[in-house]
Amino acid sequence: MDAINLADAKAHLSELVDRVEAGDSIEITRRGKPVARLIAAAKPRRKVDAARLQSFTATMPPQSQTAEALVRSMRDDDRY
Repeated sequence: MDAINLADAKAHLSELVDRVEAGDSIEITRRGKPVARLIAAAKPRRKVDAARLQSFTATMPPQSQTAEALVRSMRDDDRY
């Protein structure tokens, strides 16, 4: 995490926002002490179209093992 003083943050806010959008987080300091942190806002989640999901899953073949057994086999398999 990078740190920047308040005066520089004011002068370069657009650049800082671009960096945060790209994944950085930036701490803003006043007189050498951290006072704020810039982080990316959570992106809104898209709603699930239940009918579309149901039609998609209906075309999938039945599974031969439970989810628990699948996870256990992946955990115990040396290839993963």
